[in-house]
Amino acid sequence: MKLVYKGKTKDVYDLEDGNYLLKFKDDVTGKDGVFDPGANTVGLTVEGMGKSSLKMTKFFFEKLKEKGIPTHYVDADIENSTMTVRPAKIFGNGIEVICRYRAVGSFLRRYGMYAEEGQKLDSFVEITLKDDEREDPPITEDALHMLGILSRDEYKILKERTVEISNIVKEELAKKGIELYDIKLEFGRVGDNDEIALIDEISGGNMRAYKDGQYIEPLKLEKLMLED
Repeated sequence: MKLVYKGKTKDVYDLEDGNYLLKFKDDVTGKDGVFDPGANTVGLTVEGMGKSSLKMTKFFFEKLKEKGIPTHYVDADIENSTMTVRPAKIFGNGIEVICRYRAVGSFLRRYGMYAEEGQKLDSFVEITLKDDEREDPPITEDALHMLGILSRDEYKILKERTVEISNIVKEELAKKGIELYDIKLEFGRVGDNDEIALIDEISGGNMRAYKDGQYIEPLKLEKLMLED
């Protein structure tokens, strides 16, 4: 296997069959030792985080597969913390799509003059550029189109797919009495027809979830979700 990309929380290897292998690491995003799913730097290392994230990702990606929602997922090896995926072409240099159900994090920092912490939001979707130097700036549909990152038709599909996937995650969490506040997703063009598909992961590391008004750390979230 050839290492093709070293990421914050995953490393990517090239496989001989044309697919890729994602190696989940124990690093998580945050700052000064505090976890933050919206951060663009590695803030700390948590033992067991890689396997935990992969377990959640496997659960949700297979759930999406059952519902016919396109992803890059092929299979997962929990013991080795690896996931096999189909190749995907990213949009521009990479974008992230956030679906928000409560006003927290960067949404509250930006719009705090008008929003209260924890205020309900109606599946609010926003897109940010993956740009560490500029702290992942938000970008509008018009700008995405004008800069050649996304067509307007692709934007519509991306937004609809984001809400559909996020609502599935929200419903699964609710079965365990857990409320999803927000979630960050990534998409790419997959296959010969460049279908817009979910890529990367769905885990406690890219969402904020609460139970009885208390934030749930990623490792605990995985246990609450997947252990009987």
